[in-house]
Amino acid sequence: MVPETDDAICRQRQTDQPAATLNVAPRLNHMPCANPLRKLFFLALPWVCVVAAWTLLHYSGLVNPGLVPTPAQVARRFWELMSNGKLPLDMLISTQRVLVGVVLGTLLAVPTGFILGWNRSVHVFADPLINFFRALPPIALIPLVVVYFGIGEAAKVVILFYAAFFSGVIVMYEGISQISPIYIRVARTLGATDGEIFRRVIVPLSLPHILTAVRVELGVVWATLVASELIAAQNGLGAMIQNASSFFQLDIIYLGIICIGLIALLMDLILRKVSQRFLNWQDRIAA
Repeated sequence: MVPETDDAICRQRQTDQPAATLNVAPRLNHMPCANPLRKLFFLALPWVCVVAAWTLLHYSGLVNPGLVPTPAQVARRFWELMSNGKLPLDMLISTQRVLVGVVLGTLLAVPTGFILGWNRSVHVFADPLINFFRALPPIALIPLVVVYFGIGEAAKVVILFYAAFFSGVIVMYEGISQISPIYIRVARTLGATDGEIFRRVIVPLSLPHILTAVRVELGVVWATLVASELIAAQNGLGAMIQNASSFFQLDIIYLGIICIGLIALLMDLILRKVSQRFLNWQDRIAA
Protein backbone atom coordinates (compact mmCIF):
# COMPACT_ATOMS: atom_id res chain seq x y z
CA MET A 1 0.00 0.00 0.00
CA VAL A 2 1.48 3.38 -1.10
CA PRO A 3 1.46 5.98 1.68
CA GLU A 4 -0.29 9.20 0.83
CA THR A 5 1.82 12.28 0.34
CA ASP A 6 1.10 15.58 2.05
CA ASP A 7 -0.05 17.08 -1.26
CA ALA A 8 -2.52 14.26 -1.79
CA ILE A 9 -3.91 14.60 1.71
CA CYS A 10 -4.29 18.37 1.27
CA ARG A 11 -6.08 17.96 -2.06
CA GLN A 12 -8.41 15.38 -0.51
CA ARG A 13 -9.32 17.78 2.32
CA GLN A 14 -10.00 20.63 -0.13
CA THR A 15 -12.21 18.30 -2.15
CA ASP A 16 -14.16 16.99 0.83
CA GLN A 17 -14.72 20.29 2.65
CA PRO A 18 -17.06 21.97 0.12
CA ALA A 19 -19.14 18.82 -0.10
CA ALA A 20 -19.52 18.71 3.65
CA THR A 21 -20.37 22.37 3.71
CA LEU A 22 -22.97 21.95 0.97
CA ASN A 23 -24.56 19.02 2.76
CA VAL A 24 -24.61 20.38 6.29
CA ALA A 25 -25.07 24.15 5.91
CA PRO A 26 -28.49 24.00 4.24
CA ARG A 27 -29.76 21.75 7.00
CA LEU A 28 -28.39 24.04 9.68
CA ASN A 29 -29.88 27.09 8.01
CA HIS A 30 -33.22 25.39 7.38
CA MET A 31 -33.81 23.73 10.73
CA PRO A 32 -34.31 26.88 12.87
CA CYS A 33 -36.90 28.20 10.41
CA ALA A 34 -38.83 24.99 9.83
CA ASN A 35 -40.41 24.54 13.23
CA PRO A 36 -41.61 28.16 13.78
CA LEU A 37 -43.05 28.34 10.26
CA ARG A 38 -44.80 25.03 10.68
CA LYS A 39 -46.13 26.06 14.08
CA LEU A 40 -47.38 29.37 12.67
CA PHE A 41 -49.06 27.52 9.81
CA PHE A 42 -50.96 25.18 12.12
CA LEU A 43 -51.93 28.07 14.40
CA ALA A 44 -53.35 30.06 11.51
CA LEU A 45 -54.96 27.14 9.66
CA PRO A 46 -58.09 26.68 11.85
CA TRP A 47 -58.81 30.43 11.81
CA VAL A 48 -58.43 30.57 8.05
CA CYS A 49 -60.82 27.62 7.76
CA VAL A 50 -63.38 29.33 10.01
CA VAL A 51 -63.23 32.59 8.05
CA ALA A 52 -63.47 30.70 4.75
CA ALA A 53 -66.48 28.68 5.95
CA TRP A 54 -68.08 31.86 7.29
CA THR A 55 -67.62 33.62 3.93
CA LEU A 56 -68.91 30.63 1.97
CA LEU A 57 -71.98 30.44 4.18
CA HIS A 58 -72.81 34.07 3.42
CA TYR A 59 -72.55 33.60 -0.36
CA SER A 60 -73.84 30.02 -0.54
CA GLY A 61 -77.53 30.90 -0.64
CA LEU A 62 -78.28 28.39 2.11
CA VAL A 63 -79.25 31.23 4.44
CA ASN A 64 -80.43 34.77 3.96
CA PRO A 65 -77.25 36.85 3.37
CA GLY A 66 -78.76 39.62 5.50
CA LEU A 67 -78.66 37.30 8.51
CA VAL A 68 -74.94 36.48 8.20
CA PRO A 69 -72.62 39.50 7.90
CA THR A 70 -69.36 38.87 6.09
CA PRO A 71 -65.99 38.92 7.88
CA ALA A 72 -65.22 42.15 5.99
CA GLN A 73 -68.34 43.83 7.38
CA VAL A 74 -67.43 42.78 10.91
CA ALA A 75 -63.87 43.99 10.37
CA ARG A 76 -65.14 47.40 9.21
CA ARG A 77 -67.37 47.64 12.26
CA PHE A 78 -64.41 46.67 14.45
CA TRP A 79 -62.31 49.48 12.99
CA GLU A 80 -65.15 51.96 13.41
CA LEU A 81 -65.74 51.11 17.07
CA MET A 82 -62.03 51.03 17.80
CA SER A 83 -61.58 54.46 16.22
CA ASN A 84 -64.26 56.15 18.33
CA GLY A 85 -63.01 54.44 21.52
CA LYS A 86 -66.25 52.60 22.28
CA LEU A 87 -64.97 49.06 21.80
CA PRO A 88 -61.76 49.42 23.88
CA LEU A 89 -63.83 50.83 26.75
CA ASP A 90 -66.32 47.95 26.57
CA MET A 91 -63.51 45.39 26.44
CA LEU A 92 -61.75 46.96 29.41
CA ILE A 93 -64.89 47.14 31.57
CA SER A 94 -65.93 43.55 30.83
CA THR A 95 -62.40 42.28 31.49
CA GLN A 96 -62.30 44.11 34.81
CA ARG A 97 -65.62 42.59 35.87
CA VAL A 98 -64.45 39.11 34.91
CA LEU A 99 -61.15 39.49 36.76
CA VAL A 100 -62.84 40.77 39.92
CA GLY A 101 -65.33 37.90 39.85
CA VAL A 102 -62.61 35.29 39.25
CA VAL A 103 -60.27 36.67 41.92
CA LEU A 104 -63.01 36.83 44.57
CA GLY A 105 -64.33 33.41 43.56
CA THR A 106 -60.85 31.86 43.69
CA LEU A 107 -60.04 33.36 47.09
CA LEU A 108 -63.06 31.63 48.57
CA ALA A 109 -63.20 28.52 46.34
CA VAL A 110 -59.62 27.37 46.99
CA PRO A 111 -59.87 27.04 50.81
CA THR A 112 -63.44 25.73 50.57
CA GLY A 113 -62.51 23.09 48.01
CA PHE A 114 -59.42 22.19 50.01
CA ILE A 115 -61.46 21.63 53.19
CA LEU A 116 -64.10 19.61 51.31
CA GLY A 117 -61.47 17.42 49.72
CA TRP A 118 -59.37 16.93 52.85
CA ASN A 119 -62.04 16.50 55.51
CA ARG A 120 -64.52 13.70 54.90
CA SER A 121 -67.02 14.88 57.51
CA VAL A 122 -67.20 18.40 56.09
CA HIS A 123 -67.62 16.97 52.60
CA VAL A 124 -70.56 14.77 53.63
CA PHE A 125 -72.21 17.79 55.28
CA ALA A 126 -71.61 20.39 52.55
CA ASP A 127 -71.65 18.36 49.32
CA PRO A 128 -75.47 18.45 48.81
CA LEU A 129 -75.52 22.23 49.30
CA ILE A 130 -72.60 22.78 46.92
CA ASN A 131 -74.20 20.68 44.18
CA PHE A 132 -77.60 22.30 44.70
CA PHE A 133 -76.34 25.85 44.22
CA ARG A 134 -73.90 24.82 41.47
CA ALA A 135 -76.83 23.60 39.38
CA LEU A 136 -78.66 26.94 39.58
CA PRO A 137 -78.01 29.10 36.51
CA PRO A 138 -76.73 32.58 37.48
CA ILE A 139 -79.30 34.24 35.21
CA ALA A 140 -82.09 32.81 37.41
CA LEU A 141 -80.69 34.75 40.37
CA ILE A 142 -80.74 38.15 38.68
CA PRO A 143 -84.11 39.26 40.17
CA LEU A 144 -82.92 38.47 43.70
CA VAL A 145 -79.53 40.08 43.08
CA VAL A 146 -81.25 43.27 41.92
CA VAL A 147 -83.40 43.29 45.07
CA TYR A 148 -80.47 42.82 47.44
CA PHE A 149 -77.62 44.60 45.61
CA GLY A 150 -79.38 47.08 43.32
CA ILE A 151 -78.46 47.62 39.68
CA GLY A 152 -74.93 48.95 40.15
CA GLU A 153 -71.56 47.37 39.61
CA ALA A 154 -71.84 45.25 42.78
CA ALA A 155 -74.77 43.28 41.35
CA LYS A 156 -72.81 42.33 38.23
CA VAL A 157 -69.78 41.25 40.26
CA VAL A 158 -71.98 39.14 42.55
CA ILE A 159 -73.32 37.19 39.56
CA LEU A 160 -69.80 36.59 38.24
CA PHE A 161 -68.52 35.68 41.70
CA TYR A 162 -71.33 33.15 42.06
CA ALA A 163 -70.40 31.50 38.76
CA ALA A 164 -66.69 31.44 39.58
CA PHE A 165 -67.01 30.18 43.14
CA PHE A 166 -69.07 27.05 42.55
CA SER A 167 -67.17 25.97 39.45
CA GLY A 168 -63.85 26.47 41.28
CA VAL A 169 -65.00 24.58 44.39
CA ILE A 170 -65.86 21.47 42.37
CA VAL A 171 -62.48 21.44 40.60
CA MET A 172 -60.57 21.99 43.85
CA TYR A 173 -62.52 19.33 45.71
CA GLU A 174 -62.04 16.71 43.00
CA GLY A 175 -58.32 17.51 42.76
CA ILE A 176 -57.57 17.57 46.47
CA SER A 177 -59.53 14.39 47.16
CA GLN A 178 -57.30 12.53 44.69
CA ILE A 179 -54.03 13.47 46.43
CA SER A 180 -52.57 10.32 47.94
CA PRO A 181 -51.94 10.49 51.72
CA ILE A 182 -48.75 8.51 51.18
CA TYR A 183 -46.85 11.74 50.45
CA ILE A 184 -47.67 13.08 53.90
CA ARG A 185 -46.79 9.77 55.55
CA VAL A 186 -43.42 9.70 53.80
CA ALA A 187 -42.73 13.29 54.85
CA ARG A 188 -43.56 12.50 58.47
CA THR A 189 -41.33 9.43 58.32
CA LEU A 190 -38.48 11.66 57.16
CA GLY A 191 -39.04 13.94 60.15
CA ALA A 192 -40.85 16.86 58.49
CA THR A 193 -42.85 19.17 60.71
CA ASP A 194 -46.46 20.14 60.02
CA GLY A 195 -45.34 23.48 58.61
CA GLU A 196 -42.81 21.84 56.30
CA ILE A 197 -45.39 19.32 55.15
CA PHE A 198 -47.80 22.11 54.29
CA ARG A 199 -45.18 24.20 52.44
CA ARG A 200 -43.30 21.45 50.65
CA VAL A 201 -45.93 18.75 50.13
CA ILE A 202 -49.48 20.07 50.28
CA VAL A 203 -48.95 23.39 48.50
CA PRO A 204 -47.01 21.93 45.51
CA LEU A 205 -49.54 19.12 45.12
CA SER A 206 -52.43 21.60 45.33
CA LEU A 207 -50.99 24.14 42.87
CA PRO A 208 -51.98 22.24 39.69
CA HIS A 209 -55.57 22.01 40.91
CA ILE A 210 -55.63 25.71 41.84
CA LEU A 211 -54.47 26.73 38.36
CA THR A 212 -56.96 24.34 36.76
CA ALA A 213 -59.74 25.79 38.92
CA VAL A 214 -58.83 29.32 37.79
CA ARG A 215 -58.92 28.25 34.13
CA VAL A 216 -62.34 26.66 34.57
CA GLU A 217 -63.59 29.72 36.45
CA LEU A 218 -62.46 32.02 33.64
CA GLY A 219 -64.40 30.02 31.08
CA VAL A 220 -67.56 29.92 33.19
CA VAL A 221 -67.37 33.61 34.12
CA TRP A 222 -66.91 34.74 30.53
CA ALA A 223 -69.90 32.58 29.61
CA THR A 224 -71.90 34.31 32.37
CA LEU A 225 -70.78 37.83 31.45
CA VAL A 226 -73.67 38.61 29.12
CA ALA A 227 -76.17 37.50 31.76
CA SER A 228 -74.54 39.68 34.41
CA GLU A 229 -74.63 42.71 32.11
CA LEU A 230 -78.38 42.33 31.73
CA ILE A 231 -78.52 44.27 35.00
CA ALA A 232 -78.84 47.81 33.59
CA ALA A 233 -75.31 47.83 32.15
CA GLN A 234 -74.37 50.83 30.00
CA ASN A 235 -70.92 49.56 29.05
CA GLY A 236 -69.32 46.20 28.47
CA LEU A 237 -69.28 43.61 25.72
CA GLY A 238 -72.45 41.96 27.00
CA ALA A 239 -74.26 45.29 27.04
CA MET A 240 -72.97 46.01 23.54
CA ILE A 241 -74.37 42.70 22.28
CA GLN A 242 -77.74 43.28 23.94
CA ASN A 243 -78.04 46.84 22.61
CA ALA A 244 -77.11 45.65 19.12
CA SER A 245 -79.76 42.93 19.27
CA SER A 246 -82.41 45.58 19.95
CA PHE A 247 -81.52 47.30 16.65
CA PHE A 248 -80.77 44.09 14.70
CA GLN A 249 -77.11 45.08 14.23
CA LEU A 250 -75.79 41.61 13.51
CA ASP A 251 -72.26 42.74 12.69
CA ILE A 252 -71.91 44.24 16.19
CA ILE A 253 -73.32 41.06 17.73
CA TYR A 254 -70.75 38.99 15.84
CA LEU A 255 -68.02 41.42 16.86
CA GLY A 256 -68.96 41.24 20.53
CA ILE A 257 -68.97 37.44 20.48
CA ILE A 258 -65.57 37.36 18.76
CA CYS A 259 -64.08 39.83 21.26
CA ILE A 260 -65.31 37.77 24.21
CA GLY A 261 -63.84 34.61 22.72
CA LEU A 262 -60.48 36.20 21.87
CA ILE A 263 -60.02 37.84 25.28
CA ALA A 264 -60.95 34.59 27.02
CA LEU A 265 -58.50 32.70 24.77
CA LEU A 266 -55.71 35.18 25.53
CA MET A 267 -56.29 34.91 29.28
CA ASP A 268 -56.32 31.12 29.05
CA LEU A 269 -53.02 31.15 27.12
CA ILE A 270 -51.46 33.33 29.82
CA LEU A 271 -52.64 30.89 32.49
CA ARG A 272 -51.21 27.98 30.51
CA LYS A 273 -47.84 29.73 30.37
CA VAL A 274 -48.00 30.34 34.11
CA SER A 275 -48.83 26.67 34.63
CA GLN A 276 -45.84 25.62 32.54
CA ARG A 277 -43.62 27.97 34.55
CA PHE A 278 -44.69 26.76 37.99
CA LEU A 279 -45.47 23.13 37.15
CA ASN A 280 -42.37 22.25 35.15
CA TRP A 281 -41.63 19.56 37.77
CA GLN A 282 -44.63 17.57 36.58
CA ASP A 283 -44.30 14.78 34.04
CA ARG A 284 -46.55 15.65 31.11
CA ILE A 285 -47.25 14.14 27.74
CA ALA A 286 -45.45 16.22 25.12
CA ALA A 287 -47.76 18.20 22.87
